[in-house]
Amino acid sequence: MENPELELARRFVERTATSVFLTGKAGTGKTTFLRELRARSPKRMIVLAPTGVAAINAGGVTIHSFFQLAFAPYVPESERGIAPDRPREAVRFSRQKIAIIKSIDLLVIDEISMVRAYVLDAVSDVLRRFRDRRKPFGGVQLLLIGDVQQLAPVVRDEEWALLRTFYDSPFFFDSKALKQTDYVGIELQRVYRQSDGRFVELLNRVRDGRVDRNVLDELNRRYVPGFRPGDDEGYITLTSHNHTADAINERRLAELDAPSHTFEAEIEGAFPEYLYPTHPSLTLRKGAQVMFVKNDPSPEKRYYNGRIGTVTALDENRVEVLPRGESVPIAVEPAEWTNAKYVIDPDSKEISERIEGRFVQYPLRTAWAITIHKSQGLTFDRAVIDAAASFSHGQVYVALSRCRSLDGLVLSSPLDERCIVGDPTVQGFCERVSSERPDGTELERRSRAYYRDLLLELFDFDSLGASLRRLGDFVAEHFGKLYPKLALQWQQGTAEFGASVTDVARRFRLQLESLLRSDESERLRERVVKGAAYFAEQCGRVVAPLIEASYVETDSKETRKALAGLLDLSGERLRVKTATLEAASGGFDVFRHLEARARVAAEGAAARTKKETKATAGEDVLHPELFERLRLWRREQAAEAGVPAYVVMSQQALLGIANLLPGSSAELGRIKGVGPKLVERYGEQVLSIVALYRAERGDDLDFEARRQASEASDRESPRTESGVEKERRIGGRTSKTREDTRLATLRLLEEGLDVPAIARERGLRPMTVTRHIADLIGQGVLRVERFLPSDKIETIARYLGDHPGETLTRVCEALGGDVSFRDVLYVRSSLSCDSDTADG
Repeated sequence: MENPELELARRFVERTATSVFLTGKAGTGKTTFLRELRARSPKRMIVLAPTGVAAINAGGVTIHSFFQLAFAPYVPESERGIAPDRPREAVRFSRQKIAIIKSIDLLVIDEISMVRAYVLDAVSDVLRRFRDRRKPFGGVQLLLIGDVQQLAPVVRDEEWALLRTFYDSPFFFDSKALKQTDYVGIELQRVYRQSDGRFVELLNRVRDGRVDRNVLDELNRRYVPGFRPGDDEGYITLTSHNHTADAINERRLAELDAPSHTFEAEIEGAFPEYLYPTHPSLTLRKGAQVMFVKNDPSPEKRYYNGRIGTVTALDENRVEVLPRGESVPIAVEPAEWTNAKYVIDPDSKEISERIEGRFVQYPLRTAWAITIHKSQGLTFDRAVIDAAASFSHGQVYVALSRCRSLDGLVLSSPLDERCIVGDPTVQGFCERVSSERPDGTELERRSRAYYRDLLLELFDFDSLGASLRRLGDFVAEHFGKLYPKLALQWQQGTAEFGASVTDVARRFRLQLESLLRSDESERLRERVVKGAAYFAEQCGRVVAPLIEASYVETDSKETRKALAGLLDLSGERLRVKTATLEAASGGFDVFRHLEARARVAAEGAAARTKKETKATAGEDVLHPELFERLRLWRREQAAEAGVPAYVVMSQQALLGIANLLPGSSAELGRIKGVGPKLVERYGEQVLSIVALYRAERGDDLDFEARRQASEASDRESPRTESGVEKERRIGGRTSKTREDTRLATLRLLEEGLDVPAIARERGLRPMTVTRHIADLIGQGVLRVERFLPSDKIETIARYLGDHPGETLTRVCEALGGDVSFRDVLYVRSSLSCDSDTADG
């Protein structure tokens, strides 16, 4: 029989990016839906649950272990005044974990009713850290499965005293992040567990808090004072407290007149105690009532999780159990549970599970009694319910709904209104979900929007452009003098990217939007195919060479680390864009697009090539092979002396030697960065390395190459204190010259020219013009609002105020997004101007 709600939920999950809350009464097939979704969905997903047992039952891991959350109450970043574009101080995640987080399309959380609101916010903050910082849950689609009318989250009074200022209730639906999330609620209607219509109606009344005297009277007809079932009747007692269940089981086991046998579990690897599915030291006797705690993995399916039976025979090596209603006992074999961890498969790049630990034990537990909490998700033919001491929302409903029929239910104590603990907050949420149920029209609208958003995102190069601008600014700031050709390459490359990619893409997206509105599918397909080919070719032609050329050597550890981070970011965005464009070479397909995007994200650290981990000389080095030999020599000397490499010889000195090929101590001493002490200590070794290189190449490289390199060095190297800078320091004419050059920049700016145009007009680098403008802002001649929007100014100014002394590059890295070196420089100059004004 078809289930329209289940099918609607499946389509929302697979065909849209909309998050889904899937709920329904007990026994409506929520667990079955999750199992089938995992088997057939094309989306990459991880499955989490709030407790260890629930996680193992769902085939996933716990929320806290996957996201490395602390168990203490958590206040969301939004409530602590942490802006979305600011980094979060948090635990460190492995590259493997980060790759998984970046690659998932769908996050599934089972038993969501037991998840506390602040836990969901902690999850959102972690996802935002590694994905889209401005979207709740980093923009990941959620599938939340559970029934809020069943077990509630457990929050201690002292925890709630801390959190009530921030949350309306501890329930998951009052999470700050979830309230900002566009999600739909779908309630499953068909009950599979119970077929008795009257019993289903009674359960619904308890679930919805519509309990009156008639409902209580009918339920209390099942009250049997002093009920003591026979050993062969298969009743299990459901009680609200652990100690009560343990006492019943221990007493009933001790009453059996048979020898006991204890079976020790085999535990390997990491399998924490809170995950144990049954007792590691399982004591049984013949005649003991037991419950299977796992589904039979064999094709015969002789037992299932929750099935009740009686031990008919056992010794040190075997256990036989006769399930209730059967005539032939089952020879029970030990079963295996695994504690898994999500990893990226190195071959397929798919998310897979790596076994961290194993627990092998007979899949049984003594079962005259269990707690209502542990009965969640189980089904019983016969149960004795001791719910008079229920203390939390939903406990009575969970207990009653475990039974298949009213006839199989016995109450050990009568129920009254006080036993049925309801919550008006939950009731209001359920009514809202029920009244806002989506339909097929809504599904079609969201499915089209999903297709449109992914297609337009494919041809959106703004994020790639932003990371390239940050990388280009960083190269100009830190490597412009040492590697002027690289800085020039970046200047030209970013301009080319803007003209050939960004500007063209904006016009192209307008065409696509028009075709999407007109529903011209064939014309749309043609444009997508041509566009994908064009932009893939442009990215390979313009962007890839820039990134490839930027793996250069530097003496500064901080600079090297920052450069690696910027290169990783730009490289990853380029790989994602290239892979998704290639996936659209035959037309755009949602699942093909998702697969390509996830595959690149999953590769993570593995995608870093040798080029990315090994610096190159750069185009500014005339003899890169010699440069590499000198670097290796310097590394050996540093290791031997136990000092950083730059202490032996600076990067500037290495570059000068590799360009000028000195043939004597005098020539070596004239190279910038090489002083008399260095010549005295290392001159002989360096000159022998150079001499060997020159001998291998022949004399034809000697004089002309050295002359060209010397001229290049004179043109591009930074000026020294003994030259122009000294004149400026003592107030000479250079200071006036610089003043004049800034005024010239101001004049052209007032004529309407932008930075690139001024640079071309004056024969300067764009970064030089940018610094002129920053100086003018700092003097109060120009206002920063002329160049930047107010919200960006406010964001940067707030960060600079909180982090005085931070370098411009570090500020850019921290703020991320589209904040460039230029933006930070302008705002810092503006703040300096404001400070000077205040001081004056």
